[in-house]
Amino acid sequence: MPTVGVKRDLLFKALGRTYTDEEFDELCFEFGLELDEITSEKEIISKEQGDSKASGASDVVLYKIDVPANRYDLLCLEGLVRGLQVFKNKLEAPRYRRVSPVSGEPQKLIITKETAAVRPHAVAAVLRNITFTQERYDSFIELQDKLHQTVCRKRSLVAIGTHDLDTISGPFMYTAKPPGDISFKPLNQTKEYTAIQLMSLYKTDSQLKHFLHIIEDKPVYPVIYDSNGIVLSMPPIINGDHSKISLKTKNVFIECTATDLTKAKIVLDMMVTMFSEYCSQPFTVEEAEVVYPDGKTCKYPELAYRKEKLSSEFVNKKVGINESTEKIAQLLTKMCLRSEVTGVGDEIEVEIPPTRSDVIHACDIMEDAAMAFGFNNIPYTTPRTYTIATQVPGCFILRACVCVSPHNQSVNMSPLFLQCSKEDIADKLGKKISETRAIHIANPKTAEFQVARTTLLPGLLKTIAANRKMPLPLKLFEISDVVLKDDTKDVGARNSRRFCAVYYNKSPGFEVIHGLLDRTMQLLDVKSARGDGYHIQAADDSTFFPGRCAEIFARGKSVGRLGVLHPDVIDRFELTMPCSALEIDIEPFLGHSAETLLTHDVPVQEVFKHKFPEPSRAPSSSRPTSTQTVFGDVSAAAGLKALDDFLADKSYMEGFAASQADAAMFDAIPSAPASAFRHLARWYNHIKSFQRERDGLPSAKTRFVLPATANVGSDDDLDLFGSDDEAESAEADRIKEQRLAEYAAKKSKKPALVAKSSILLDVKPWDDETDMAEMEACVRGVAMDGLLWGQSKLVPVGYGIRKLQIGCVVEDDKVGTDLLEEAITAFEEYVQSVDVAAFNKI
Repeated sequence: MPTVGVKRDLLFKALGRTYTDEEFDELCFEFGLELDEITSEKEIISKEQGDSKASGASDVVLYKIDVPANRYDLLCLEGLVRGLQVFKNKLEAPRYRRVSPVSGEPQKLIITKETAAVRPHAVAAVLRNITFTQERYDSFIELQDKLHQTVCRKRSLVAIGTHDLDTISGPFMYTAKPPGDISFKPLNQTKEYTAIQLMSLYKTDSQLKHFLHIIEDKPVYPVIYDSNGIVLSMPPIINGDHSKISLKTKNVFIECTATDLTKAKIVLDMMVTMFSEYCSQPFTVEEAEVVYPDGKTCKYPELAYRKEKLSSEFVNKKVGINESTEKIAQLLTKMCLRSEVTGVGDEIEVEIPPTRSDVIHACDIMEDAAMAFGFNNIPYTTPRTYTIATQVPGCFILRACVCVSPHNQSVNMSPLFLQCSKEDIADKLGKKISETRAIHIANPKTAEFQVARTTLLPGLLKTIAANRKMPLPLKLFEISDVVLKDDTKDVGARNSRRFCAVYYNKSPGFEVIHGLLDRTMQLLDVKSARGDGYHIQAADDSTFFPGRCAEIFARGKSVGRLGVLHPDVIDRFELTMPCSALEIDIEPFLGHSAETLLTHDVPVQEVFKHKFPEPSRAPSSSRPTSTQTVFGDVSAAAGLKALDDFLADKSYMEGFAASQADAAMFDAIPSAPASAFRHLARWYNHIKSFQRERDGLPSAKTRFVLPATANVGSDDDLDLFGSDDEAESAEADRIKEQRLAEYAAKKSKKPALVAKSSILLDVKPWDDETDMAEMEACVRGVAMDGLLWGQSKLVPVGYGIRKLQIGCVVEDDKVGTDLLEEAITAFEEYVQSVDVAAFNKI
């Protein structure tokens, strides 16, 4: 999402009132924006370049506002204020008009046929009698930059040129010439350069060097001249200095050259609609005429309004509200979409202004209605469709990782991170790109996303690089897909599910990664043996240190590699410590590929036409079903409430799949629970879908439903061995209950036992010069609730080096050995490592 920086005081002045930061944050949310940061120019420079560079910077408060990527009308202060004013009903959405010049012919831009080889399209317009202030001028320039970065795709699709019309004369000619034939004084330079010289000059320019590649390999460069032969611009690189605009400029000629005509029209409309309010006739734009090589002429800007029709029922149904047609028309008008009720049923006619190029479908209009209504005001409803959840393939390996060691999960689920640079999967790993079987992106937006990833390792190493300041060791893993070339597939590629783990510490930790592999295979029930089991054997791989790499074979096939990463790989990812890694293909253990569908495709017609029969409510047993459960009587509200609370964070009565425990509880509930019991209703409808296959569900491990109580008048009431003295029996029960209550009260007063352990730690210094007294003071300085330090001593290790052996007592629920190790190893100046020498339960 683009971020727009506006001065807070200037924004509040334009809005006509002052807001607190919290109030403005709420206003942004209501309008579909996000107040990302409250900062200042000084604070920004201080963060990026240090306090010394920020000494003379401004302290004016800036609001950084995140704007939706397709809302180009909100990329400047003018559009932002206009949208918020209309949203708050303080202003009507303006109507933008294209007008002819008061006197004379419109300005002409003539396109020659030579431009077809580089940038064939151009549009133009004039802002007549405009008044600039410093703030307006800054906003005008900033809007150009924002449009260049967003819809213009860094000038590759569209380039904007703005010129002081009073310094040039039309008609203007847009042509293309060999770079040696183009010579002019570029913006903010003191002498003329040829186009060839300019390309060399700007190779070191921090801003313009990013655009040179667009035309530098072309035989001809685009250029715009006025009738006197003065160069206005060489798009998309630089404008001429002669026609630059200033605060004194009154008439602005705007030209947009492009490879995409539609985008050019959108950009031109945005530029003129945002700043036409500063013209002597607000919201009017003087037309310009563009003449194409074939003689065809078009007038710009188009400023086209169009009308769409939709029903209020469509909006209500999609948003989940129940508002009148008139109310929905009012909501849309608040979003700068003038709307009227046509009177034909519940039809609404919506006018789309030229500033809203993002509206291309009825769903876009519906989204604006939802935004104006307020997302927080949409009532909560229970979904009508219930789906049967299933475990994501590979979850068992996730649990394996957590069981063997406290590895932290790093999962990049966004499709964006399935892409990476060629350097990440090849050069940095010491491989050639041709060896990676990578899928290349035909037109990558940035160098960071050129290919589909073929390995998970670079992502984990980047994550470690971004978290180097965290306490060591760092243990990360990821289970996700990679993409590989596969000629047997109709698309020429396939997804492959991989498991990757890394261990980053002062020592390589190969044994940790090897242990992780063994534990994973153990849980997968794959034995350590050749043939049907798994084994590892030495291998050579440029990613790993020579002699420290092994290939993993499972059931006779190679499934991955593990080892200690090569120092060059570590350096390329800007790491400083040794690192070991493991990556395996887990699809052989899943029983299907990563591309296997988890559900069956159902024709759309069948979904709508087929009526599924209601499953029978009859329990599987012919015996009367009891309503007595461990939660109470589920025929009463109290029992249902207890069961609802129990199911608040559970999908089933026990475990992660439906079982006979769910079936028994389902039978115990007399009728469908009320919607007030949200969690219970969700579970009830879900288990209801299992009625046909309930007999095949796994058996229950826990008994939740209690036996039915005896019915009066039945044979169960006949007590052949009971006492005739009912009063005596009642008295005995009373005494029994009283004694049980007394015992429970007495037991509750006893303090609960606290599980404790005695731990002996070996704390090793770096060398014999380490101040051991200072190191012990640091260790004893570690304070935690439930930790009590004991005696200590120095034990010789060798070569004059001694280690600190110190004992402590911990409460198991509060302090763990991992927590202690992390706290002590944080004293990196003294401590090399910490080991548990002895561990005893007290």
